[in-house]
Amino acid sequence: MSVRVRRIYEPPEAEDGVRVLVDRLWPRGLAKDAAHVDEWPKALTPSTELRRWYHAGEGSYEEFARRYEAELTEPEAAELLDRLRASARGATVTLLTAAKSPEQSHAAVLACLLQE
Repeated sequence: MSVRVRRIYEPPEAEDGVRVLVDRLWPRGLAKDAAHVDEWPKALTPSTELRRWYHAGEGSYEEFARRYEAELTEPEAAELLDRLRASARGATVTLLTAAKSPEQSHAAVLACLLQE
């Protein structure tokens, strides 16, 4: 299994495999046909409240990751996470985000969970 995290604004690569947008909102200034997104499971994204809390600078990345992992235990999110895990077995999955620092984003948390 190979899980990659990339910014959605980067051009698609042949090594991307299944391209999954993991942001709740569509990235600004990007045409949907240019994004080459295979899946967009919005229920896997952080809640609006958590996203706003984190972007307001009210907490650390570690606290954000803990809260986000808790949200992923909700039934719909847990089911989508299991499905994504299954599709990642034996294939490459690229998690796409518009975050400026993907390594400090929810996409990195998802990547870690998928690789467990």
